[in-house]
Amino acid sequence: MAYTSLSKIEQAHTRSSPLSRTGRVFARAWAKHPLRVGAIAPSSRRLARLITSEISPASAPVLELGPGTGVFTRALLSRGLCQEHLILVECDPFFAHLLKHDYPQARIYQEGVERLRHINLLGSERAGAVVSGLPLLSMTMRSRIAILTFAFRHLRPGASYYQFTYGLRCPVPRALLERMGLKAVRMGSTLMNAPPATVYRIRARRRQR
Repeated sequence: MAYTSLSKIEQAHTRSSPLSRTGRVFARAWAKHPLRVGAIAPSSRRLARLITSEISPASAPVLELGPGTGVFTRALLSRGLCQEHLILVECDPFFAHLLKHDYPQARIYQEGVERLRHINLLGSERAGAVVSGLPLLSMTMRSRIAILTFAFRHLRPGASYYQFTYGLRCPVPRALLERMGLKAVRMGSTLMNAPPATVYRIRARRRQR
Protein backbone atom coordinates (compact mmCIF):
# COMPACT_ATOMS: atom_id res chain seq x y z
CA MET A 1 0.00 0.00 0.00
CA ALA A 2 1.18 3.50 -0.81
CA TYR A 3 3.44 5.53 1.46
CA THR A 4 3.74 9.31 1.10
CA SER A 5 7.14 11.01 1.40
CA LEU A 6 8.51 12.12 4.76
CA SER A 7 9.30 15.75 5.53
CA LYS A 8 12.89 16.74 6.36
CA ILE A 9 12.05 16.91 10.05
CA GLU A 10 10.46 13.46 9.93
CA GLN A 11 13.48 12.09 8.05
CA ALA A 12 15.68 13.40 10.84
CA HIS A 13 13.51 11.54 13.34
CA THR A 14 14.04 8.29 11.45
CA ARG A 15 17.83 8.67 11.80
CA SER A 16 17.60 8.61 15.60
CA SER A 17 17.05 5.36 17.53
CA PRO A 18 13.46 4.07 17.81
CA LEU A 19 13.47 4.43 21.60
CA SER A 20 14.84 7.98 21.61
CA ARG A 21 12.20 9.37 19.28
CA THR A 22 9.18 7.43 20.57
CA GLY A 23 7.88 10.24 22.79
CA ARG A 24 8.28 12.92 20.12
CA VAL A 25 6.61 10.87 17.43
CA PHE A 26 3.76 9.84 19.71
CA ALA A 27 3.11 13.42 20.82
CA ARG A 28 2.95 14.55 17.20
CA ALA A 29 0.45 11.82 16.27
CA TRP A 30 -1.67 12.39 19.37
CA ALA A 31 -1.90 16.14 18.67
CA LYS A 32 -3.26 15.42 15.19
CA HIS A 33 -5.59 12.50 15.99
CA PRO A 34 -6.15 12.06 19.77
CA LEU A 35 -9.14 9.72 19.40
CA ARG A 36 -7.42 7.52 16.84
CA VAL A 37 -4.26 7.23 18.93
CA GLY A 38 -6.34 6.66 22.05
CA ALA A 39 -3.63 7.29 24.69
CA ILE A 40 -1.73 10.22 26.17
CA ALA A 41 1.69 8.52 26.11
CA PRO A 42 3.38 5.58 24.36
CA SER A 43 2.99 2.17 25.96
CA SER A 44 5.73 1.36 28.46
CA ARG A 45 8.27 -1.41 27.98
CA ARG A 46 6.79 -3.15 31.04
CA LEU A 47 3.38 -3.25 29.37
CA ALA A 48 5.06 -4.49 26.19
CA ARG A 49 6.72 -7.32 28.11
CA LEU A 50 3.39 -8.27 29.72
CA ILE A 51 1.33 -8.33 26.53
CA THR A 52 3.97 -10.40 24.68
CA SER A 53 4.91 -12.66 27.62
CA GLU A 54 3.20 -15.78 26.21
CA ILE A 55 4.53 -15.34 22.67
CA SER A 56 7.54 -17.22 21.32
CA PRO A 57 9.06 -18.04 17.90
CA ALA A 58 6.62 -20.98 17.79
CA SER A 59 3.81 -18.39 17.55
CA ALA A 60 5.07 -17.11 14.20
CA PRO A 61 3.69 -15.45 12.25
CA VAL A 62 2.32 -12.82 14.62
CA LEU A 63 -0.21 -10.20 13.59
CA GLU A 64 0.06 -6.83 15.36
CA LEU A 65 -2.80 -4.35 15.14
CA GLY A 66 -2.08 -0.67 15.78
CA PRO A 67 1.68 -0.96 16.44
CA GLY A 68 2.10 2.83 16.58
CA THR A 69 5.70 3.67 17.46
CA GLY A 70 6.65 -0.01 17.64
CA VAL A 71 6.94 -0.56 21.41
CA PHE A 72 5.19 -3.94 21.22
CA THR A 73 7.01 -4.72 17.96
CA ARG A 74 10.37 -4.39 19.68
CA ALA A 75 9.14 -6.61 22.51
CA LEU A 76 8.09 -9.27 19.98
CA LEU A 77 11.56 -9.19 18.44
CA SER A 78 13.11 -9.55 21.89
CA ARG A 79 10.98 -12.67 22.35
CA GLY A 80 12.90 -14.24 19.48
CA LEU A 81 10.67 -13.54 16.49
CA CYS A 82 12.17 -12.31 13.22
CA GLN A 83 10.91 -9.26 11.35
CA GLU A 84 9.79 -11.56 8.55
CA HIS A 85 7.40 -13.20 11.01
CA LEU A 86 5.58 -9.94 11.81
CA ILE A 87 2.52 -8.55 10.03
CA LEU A 88 1.88 -4.97 11.16
CA VAL A 89 -1.40 -3.17 10.45
CA GLU A 90 -1.22 0.57 11.15
CA CYS A 91 -3.73 3.17 9.94
CA ASP A 92 -1.68 6.28 10.78
CA PRO A 93 0.52 7.16 7.76
CA PHE A 94 3.33 8.68 9.84
CA PHE A 95 3.57 5.69 12.15
CA ALA A 96 3.45 3.41 9.10
CA HIS A 97 6.42 5.26 7.56
CA LEU A 98 8.49 4.89 10.69
CA LEU A 99 7.63 1.21 11.03
CA LYS A 100 8.64 0.65 7.40
CA HIS A 101 11.97 2.35 8.13
CA ASP A 102 12.63 0.48 11.39
CA TYR A 103 11.36 -2.96 10.29
CA PRO A 104 11.96 -3.23 6.54
CA GLN A 105 11.54 -7.02 6.51
CA ALA A 106 8.15 -6.97 8.26
CA ARG A 107 4.92 -6.98 6.26
CA ILE A 108 3.32 -3.59 6.89
CA TYR A 109 -0.16 -2.53 5.85
CA GLN A 110 -1.20 1.11 6.12
CA GLU A 111 -4.92 0.71 6.57
CA GLY A 112 -7.59 0.55 9.26
CA VAL A 113 -8.47 -2.97 10.38
CA GLU A 114 -12.16 -2.36 9.72
CA ARG A 115 -11.41 -1.77 6.03
CA LEU A 116 -9.33 -4.96 5.83
CA ARG A 117 -11.97 -7.21 7.37
CA HIS A 118 -12.75 -8.92 4.07
CA ILE A 119 -9.07 -9.35 3.11
CA ASN A 120 -7.00 -12.40 4.09
CA LEU A 121 -3.50 -11.06 4.75
CA LEU A 122 -1.89 -14.48 5.29
CA GLY A 123 -3.42 -16.65 2.57
CA SER A 124 -3.53 -20.27 3.76
CA GLU A 125 -1.21 -19.45 6.67
CA ARG A 126 -2.57 -18.65 10.13
CA ALA A 127 -1.13 -16.46 12.89
CA GLY A 128 -0.09 -17.94 16.22
CA ALA A 129 -1.00 -14.74 18.07
CA VAL A 130 -2.57 -11.33 17.56
CA VAL A 131 -1.28 -8.40 19.63
CA SER A 132 -3.54 -5.36 19.69
CA GLY A 133 -2.61 -1.82 20.60
CA LEU A 134 -5.93 -0.52 19.28
CA PRO A 135 -7.97 1.76 21.58
CA LEU A 136 -11.08 -0.42 21.70
CA LEU A 137 -12.72 1.64 24.45
CA SER A 138 -12.89 4.68 22.17
CA MET A 139 -14.35 2.67 19.28
CA THR A 140 -17.91 1.85 18.37
CA MET A 141 -19.26 -1.63 19.03
CA ARG A 142 -19.43 -2.16 15.29
CA SER A 143 -15.70 -1.45 14.97
CA ARG A 144 -14.88 -3.80 17.85
CA ILE A 145 -16.84 -6.58 16.17
CA ALA A 146 -15.03 -5.94 12.87
CA ILE A 147 -11.63 -6.03 14.59
CA LEU A 148 -12.32 -9.26 16.48
CA THR A 149 -13.79 -10.91 13.39
CA PHE A 150 -10.70 -9.92 11.40
CA ALA A 151 -8.34 -11.14 14.13
CA PHE A 152 -9.93 -14.54 14.69
CA ARG A 153 -10.23 -15.18 10.97
CA HIS A 154 -6.42 -14.96 10.84
CA LEU A 155 -5.69 -16.95 14.02
CA ARG A 156 -4.95 -20.67 14.03
CA PRO A 157 -7.16 -22.85 16.27
CA GLY A 158 -6.38 -22.38 19.96
CA ALA A 159 -4.28 -19.24 19.39
CA SER A 160 -4.85 -16.04 21.38
CA TYR A 161 -5.68 -12.40 20.80
CA TYR A 162 -3.95 -10.09 23.32
CA GLN A 163 -5.51 -6.72 24.13
CA PHE A 164 -4.57 -4.07 26.67
CA THR A 165 -6.90 -1.48 28.13
CA TYR A 166 -6.88 1.50 30.47
CA GLY A 167 -10.36 0.62 31.67
CA LEU A 168 -11.39 -1.31 34.76
CA ARG A 169 -12.92 -4.15 32.73
CA CYS A 170 -12.25 -6.01 29.52
CA PRO A 171 -12.89 -3.64 26.58
CA VAL A 172 -14.94 -6.39 24.92
CA PRO A 173 -18.24 -6.65 26.85
CA ARG A 174 -19.30 -10.07 28.13
CA ALA A 175 -22.39 -10.09 25.92
CA LEU A 176 -20.26 -9.60 22.82
CA LEU A 177 -17.78 -12.26 23.92
CA GLU A 178 -20.61 -14.76 24.35
CA ARG A 179 -22.18 -13.77 21.05
CA MET A 180 -18.88 -14.39 19.23
CA GLY A 181 -18.02 -17.56 21.15
CA LEU A 182 -15.01 -16.00 22.88
CA LYS A 183 -13.60 -16.02 26.41
CA ALA A 184 -11.44 -13.30 28.00
CA VAL A 185 -8.95 -13.87 30.82
CA ARG A 186 -7.16 -11.09 32.67
CA MET A 187 -3.40 -11.68 32.43
CA GLY A 188 -2.25 -8.88 34.70
CA SER A 189 -1.80 -5.15 35.13
CA THR A 190 1.08 -2.71 35.29
CA LEU A 191 1.13 0.55 37.20
CA MET A 192 4.36 1.45 35.40
CA ASN A 193 2.45 2.84 32.46
CA ALA A 194 0.76 6.19 31.81
CA PRO A 195 -2.05 5.56 32.57
CA PRO A 196 -1.92 2.13 34.30
CA ALA A 197 -2.98 -0.66 31.95
CA THR A 198 -4.38 -4.19 32.07
CA VAL A 199 -3.84 -7.00 29.55
CA TYR A 200 -6.46 -9.57 28.53
CA ARG A 201 -6.04 -12.81 26.63
CA ILE A 202 -9.04 -13.62 24.41
CA ARG A 203 -9.58 -17.05 22.88
CA ALA A 204 -12.34 -18.92 21.11
CA ARG A 205 -14.35 -21.09 23.47
CA ARG A 206 -13.90 -24.81 23.07
CA ARG A 207 -16.95 -26.51 21.70
CA GLN A 208 -18.62 -29.05 23.95
CA ARG A 209 -18.62 -32.54 22.53
